[in-house]
Amino acid sequence: MGKIQVGILMGSDSDLPVMEKAAEILRKFEIPFFLTIASAHRTPERVAALARRAEAEDWKVLIAGAGMAAHLAGFLAAHTIVPVIGVPIDSSPLLGLDALLSTVQMPGGVPVATMGLGAAGAKNAGLLTVQILAAFDPSLKEKLREYRSEQSMLVEKKAAEIEAGADLS
Repeated sequence: MGKIQVGILMGSDSDLPVMEKAAEILRKFEIPFFLTIASAHRTPERVAALARRAEAEDWKVLIAGAGMAAHLAGFLAAHTIVPVIGVPIDSSPLLGLDALLSTVQMPGGVPVATMGLGAAGAKNAGLLTVQILAAFDPSLKEKLREYRSEQSMLVEKKAAEIEAGADLS
């Protein structure tokens, strides 16, 4: 697929079903990525090493998904100037509120772009990554416009199917 442009990190293998949504988007747009597990709490040296690798290899974006205390995105951001997109995972007894607050409440000077909770957030992290990369790649920009058009057509098709079968009497 080519030189890695994006790193997708997750705090635990239990986060994979959610973070796979970001990977699906990157695959669809043929963006080379690296996917791994790295915990800010259990493997901090690994996370810092991945942040250094991202800079050394000129990765363009890092996507970090984690649940509970969810310090992965912030920890990454503290160790690199590569843009970080955080995906709070809804895997805790607090249904992700703890992960959301841990990801979105970064101190001034260490930004993390934070998506919504769970699978939709991971999908949007993938799409935001595509948008960032498309700002510098006209062919990717065109693919993104086509994707948006396809999304619109799907909604129109579903609306027509429902309207055709609706009994409005």
